[in-house]
Amino acid sequence: MASEPRRRGRWCAVDGVLLLDKPVGPTSNAALQTARRLHRAAKAGHTGTLDPLASGLLPVLFGEATKFSGFLLDADKSYRARVQLGSRTTTGDAEGDVVERSKVAVDAAAIEAVLERFRGEIEQVPPMHSALKREGRPLYAYARAGLEVERRARRVTIRELAWHDFVDEAFTLEVRCSKGTYVRSLAADIGAALGCGAHLAALRRTAIGRFDVSEAFSLAQLEGLGDAERLAALRPVDSLLADFPEVHLEQAGAQALAHGRDVHGFGGLSGLVRAYGPGGAFLGLAEALSGGPLRAKRLLATQDTREDQLEPCAEG
Repeated sequence: MASEPRRRGRWCAVDGVLLLDKPVGPTSNAALQTARRLHRAAKAGHTGTLDPLASGLLPVLFGEATKFSGFLLDADKSYRARVQLGSRTTTGDAEGDVVERSKVAVDAAAIEAVLERFRGEIEQVPPMHSALKREGRPLYAYARAGLEVERRARRVTIRELAWHDFVDEAFTLEVRCSKGTYVRSLAADIGAALGCGAHLAALRRTAIGRFDVSEAFSLAQLEGLGDAERLAALRPVDSLLADFPEVHLEQAGAQALAHGRDVHGFGGLSGLVRAYGPGGAFLGLAEALSGGPLRAKRLLATQDTREDQLEPCAEG
């Protein structure tokens, strides 16, 4: 459970991780703002945008958890996608206008043969309808203006790729991939390789790193909870760092780390570690350096040092 919030007016200093199951329709930011309002969290962010067309796992980070968002942004992600063969769209998904239709003359053997070409490390050109920037301007802004600009192919890794339910010229694709992968580009490229074109008809994110959508809460579920129940639904900040080993410090060592001093006696460790103080209190990330010292890397603020900008309640 996340730490008990300190309240001032409308907003609270909440620290923790909410596994949110975003519905189809709202933007990721709209879903984030609803979750933030329900928790009265002074500070919030999410890790990895989902388009309005997409549903699924959207981890929302509150308070001090936002310091560690990069670890989820870099994590592998899993998706379930519905790929519609026979038509290409302006956006690569069902939200765009159809620009080309083709006859679909493929079978299961052809799909499997093509998918094999997309497993492992591949080159992928980002779609025009994406938030990647060119000369300070997002690509989707060029696309909305009717312009197409050159995009450099990027290397991504498709770790798992499986398919099922080939019905009505569409099939379901199960994907586990590295960061930076665009599933709608993957669907379009598969369609091109099959010779009939394709677009993404539906998309659901099912996992990010260790987190699975089966453990997530919908907005409707959160609306039905009381304040204490919503707080209990949050995971602790250190759940974002579960892949790192942990070290436990006595009071003197914890104070030294908090004040930027090296703590000695950890010669058997190397690299990033989760640091805990007396009573198991999570302190943050530290780095075990060659030769034994432990050095602060990214620590949580204490109640005395944190600088939440808590807003007063609105009038009325």
